[in-house]
Amino acid sequence: MSVPAAYISIVLIWSTTPLAIQWSGDEVGYLFGITSRMLLGVVVGLLAAALLSIRLPWHSAARRTYLAAGLGLFFAMTSVYWSSQFIPSGWMSVLFGLAPIITGVMATLWLAEKALTFSRIFGMLLGLAGLAMMLLGSQTLGPQAAYGIAGMVFSVIAYSASAVAIKRIAADDVPALATTIGGLFVTVPLLLGLYIVHGEPLPARVPPRAIVAIVYLGIIGSVLGFALYYYVLKHVDTTRVALITVITPVIALLLGHLLNGEAIQTEAMTGTAAILAGLLLFEYGQKAGEWLRDTMTG
Repeated sequence: MSVPAAYISIVLIWSTTPLAIQWSGDEVGYLFGITSRMLLGVVVGLLAAALLSIRLPWHSAARRTYLAAGLGLFFAMTSVYWSSQFIPSGWMSVLFGLAPIITGVMATLWLAEKALTFSRIFGMLLGLAGLAMMLLGSQTLGPQAAYGIAGMVFSVIAYSASAVAIKRIAADDVPALATTIGGLFVTVPLLLGLYIVHGEPLPARVPPRAIVAIVYLGIIGSVLGFALYYYVLKHVDTTRVALITVITPVIALLLGHLLNGEAIQTEAMTGTAAILAGLLLFEYGQKAGEWLRDTMTG
């Protein structure tokens, strides 16, 4: 698959996963939803690797890649699922849109990809202003909505740190599917341990909508989605990969409204606009300024 096709596929998959995450916890709890999803992901991933004759490299860089991917999956996805109890699915996607800013800062510090120019700093501040607007708007959702927002911010930090760590390790001979499977091998035992410590019983009944959501997330969201993500991550710089989250919030907000009856509040729209504007300025502000200067002087 070409890199642009993989990039577009990730956008479509990640636009639908927030709503599927909420549905996967219907009457069964968020821990059952995420644990069953990741267990299914391991099985499907191993079958796919066997069919495609893909082996998991086991040298030092590969093991560190799996560890970075697995810890990122565990902390980021557990936080997302926990947050889904408190905020609408569209909000989850919008807040995850802060990832390029956090990733860009980490990539500057760890990878020296780009310097923090004035436009990037201003874009970061604009994104944070959007986050503040959504915090103010969360009051209409109830006092626990702030917990969901805090959880999503933590998820973004974990996701960004994992992406930058994988890029820094630079294990180029590790296939994307191998990274996904290796990461799941780290994530699943941690989730099972969390499930046991939490003391949640297995649900007596799993609603059909939750089953469909878990299967979709386990196959499309986990195996295909993350395999494509790690594939793109190898060929595109980390900040540009994270820009996927500029497009997905708009689609996710519409899906949440149309399929889940989620209200689109003024504060959410204003905060979303500020975050997306901040992301665009963060990534393209300097280039736009250079183009404008060259146009005026040319």
